[in-house]
Amino acid sequence: MESTTTGEVTFYQDRSVTVTQSRYITNSKTYAMRNISSVHIFEIVKSRTFPVLLIIVGGLMMCADSARVLGAVLLVLGIALLFVIKNEFAVRISTNSGEANSFISKDRAYIQTIVDALNEAIIHRG
Repeated sequence: MESTTTGEVTFYQDRSVTVTQSRYITNSKTYAMRNISSVHIFEIVKSRTFPVLLIIVGGLMMCADSARVLGAVLLVLGIALLFVIKNEFAVRISTNSGEANSFISKDRAYIQTIVDALNEAIIHRG
């Protein structure tokens, strides 16, 4: 927590996010802290239907002699996609106009840092 020259307390700042006692600034939007009533982490679960279908189709194709190579490729591709697809995490804020995901990242610890700073700013506001 640091104080700026304008007397505004900054709780967190990096290249994408700034949290002060009166504002929450992301890449594309600025929120007034007085309008934010609560904040929490929200997990955005990514669909894994496509990779599972690739694995099933690839497994079935490996049973046929004529499509064994293509089946193996689809099977490996499906397994690789299962490991590559990661859930995302969002800073979800509640305002008088409803809830919104204000910032999204695949790094849960980074989102937790922003949420903690926003909670500090809400407490500081009183």
